[in-house]
Amino acid sequence: MSSLPSRAAHCSLSAHTCSSTARKARLFALTPLALCVAQVAAAQQVATPDSDPAAATAPQLQEVRINASTEKDMGFAPVEAQTASKAPMRRLETPQSVSVVTREQMESRQITNVQQALQTVAGVSPVNFGRRGFDDLNIRGFRSTESILVDGLVQSPGMWAKLQPYGYERFEVLKGSASVLYGQVQPGGVVNAVSKRPKKEAINEVGVEMGSFGQRTLQADINRPLSESGKTALRINAQVSNADDPTQFVYRKDRWFATSLSIDLGAQTDLVLFATYSRSEWMRQQGITPYGTVLPNRNGTLSRTMFTGDPSFGVYDVESTTVGYALEHRLSDAMTFRQNVRYETEKGTGNFVSNQALQANQRLQNRQASRQYMDYDLLATDTSLLSRFEALGVKHQLVTGLDVRSGTSLLASRTCRIGALDLFAPVYGMQATCPEALTSDAPSKLTVAGLYAQDQIKFGQGWTALVGLRRDWSTNDTNNRVANTQTRQKDNATTLSAGLVYEFKPGWAAYGSYGESFLPQSGLTFGGSNFVPETGKQWEAGVKYEAPGGQITGALAVFDLVRQNVTTADPVNTGFSVQTGEQRARGLELELGADLKNGWKITSAYTYTQSKVTRDNNAAIVGLPLNLTPRHTLTAWATYKLPQYQRVTLGLGGRYVSEQIGSYPFTLPSYFVADASVSYMGENYRVTAGVKNVFNKAYYDGAINANVVSPALPRSFSLGVTYFF
Repeated sequence: MSSLPSRAAHCSLSAHTCSSTARKARLFALTPLALCVAQVAAAQQVATPDSDPAAATAPQLQEVRINASTEKDMGFAPVEAQTASKAPMRRLETPQSVSVVTREQMESRQITNVQQALQTVAGVSPVNFGRRGFDDLNIRGFRSTESILVDGLVQSPGMWAKLQPYGYERFEVLKGSASVLYGQVQPGGVVNAVSKRPKKEAINEVGVEMGSFGQRTLQADINRPLSESGKTALRINAQVSNADDPTQFVYRKDRWFATSLSIDLGAQTDLVLFATYSRSEWMRQQGITPYGTVLPNRNGTLSRTMFTGDPSFGVYDVESTTVGYALEHRLSDAMTFRQNVRYETEKGTGNFVSNQALQANQRLQNRQASRQYMDYDLLATDTSLLSRFEALGVKHQLVTGLDVRSGTSLLASRTCRIGALDLFAPVYGMQATCPEALTSDAPSKLTVAGLYAQDQIKFGQGWTALVGLRRDWSTNDTNNRVANTQTRQKDNATTLSAGLVYEFKPGWAAYGSYGESFLPQSGLTFGGSNFVPETGKQWEAGVKYEAPGGQITGALAVFDLVRQNVTTADPVNTGFSVQTGEQRARGLELELGADLKNGWKITSAYTYTQSKVTRDNNAAIVGLPLNLTPRHTLTAWATYKLPQYQRVTLGLGGRYVSEQIGSYPFTLPSYFVADASVSYMGENYRVTAGVKNVFNKAYYDGAINANVVSPALPRSFSLGVTYFF
């Protein structure tokens, strides 16, 4: 089957439906919300004007907004990030690589998905699995698709719905092992999407964008202060998007809506309630055979826009919702209680036809059809205490917390038979034969709890240490109704991190760090034993720079990252796996961001990655590089505001990716792609025109397996108009 491994555990549809109400009540009992509300009410009484007239003005001086947009979300050289410590921290004082893509950067590049947004980040590989409909990412050589956070909380393990970048102020990328703060994540790093939240100032924005391949987008961002202070405010974001694809029959429709409400509960308390809804329908673009594209085919060259599925078999149709809140209550000037809660559901069906092995005549493409039925829910909570204090001349910023998640998952499927496709004379509309019974149906329930503590310690002249420790427990109950077996997998792990930064002169700092990660693996060995969690260990060192005023930021990092307990094929028992694999990635990363006063803004990055399989039961691949990990990647994007015409801004950039293994036995050739844009800012509107892949470079930026290579997008144009009122 040509699809990637499932990113979800399984659960029962009927069990999910029948016990939904009771389960939600039990899950929400995990959060101390009642206590928080009591504290909030008390704080509100203290802050009433009747009790203290001076208190009425205090919020204007003390207010701290949760996930609100600030000037730090603008420009190309942000100096702060919160993902590395769950609190704002100077990037200069963070002993680990953390990159930030701001709202301004996204708008200047007219990005439409997460992959595009992160193209300028060092260490993030441009990965394309056939535009299959998800946010696929590799960080430092390792798959990180399941490690995309939203406002610091993990998403449902299904993650079938793509993030809509229009709804986020910025993306922060924390590279390397990061389990101390975030628990079960992949070793390459995490991406934290920071949502748009209510602001004190009114926002009135409506935009429309049209472009190549039938792109049509209508979007709006409205913020309304509901109180005189602006602390009570409502923000609504919405986007409707339709797009076709260069590949025949492929299309995508997205409907997305998000609302958030901040409530004034006194000077010491911030509370934001939020909800989102999305509905997506798309025809999955599965890719094309490497024979006739990157490898020779005796019958000739294949069209890069060929569709190897069958449009009559059906599409993906997925609906998702989230509700939750972010609460912050300052117990004192030195201590803040915080709680983030999100409950989300995802339901839908997916139909796709995937490529199997090409027949010996290199003309007939064997295929397999799949019908998927998905239903997920997840309650994620993160409750923490942020403390700032000084002891013996040493300053501490200590974060201690409890991270609890519980949810059910289902990905049932039917594996169907469908005829081979003649690649040189394709005929569509073939009838697929599907079994009456489900091929896979294994509902599961996952419960995870983690206790963590991380302390930022400042001492001496310019020294900063960051030390963290975490203990995790997880239980996964699976009911395989096809095999009529029930299993319970219990895992626990202790992870740690430590780093040291020395600012040896103003704006210049050197650092070193060590971090660990773990990720439980479902399944059994031939002997019936549960797999142990995958682990990651990383050493990193580097130098960072921050110019006075933050107009220029730069970073150089070297790292050594090892992934252990990787499942590989059992050499004795066919169809089973053993955990004897090990993989390694070493590299160097350079990043530069600049907001110059002469009108230039620049972001650029260079990545050198040396990856290899260090241990595997398949001796033929030991010592070879990992798939989809180019040795060299160079990217840059710059905008320039014309001095004679201050309303006009030009944008130009590009990226170079060296040769990389797509999937054995073929490689993807190196490529260079250029992008450009021009925008005009009127009194109450902005017009932006852009072109991606200016020179119409034909290239391949991904591969699913040995049977499928993924063509990248050809040249495309877009024109957007945003009206402010």
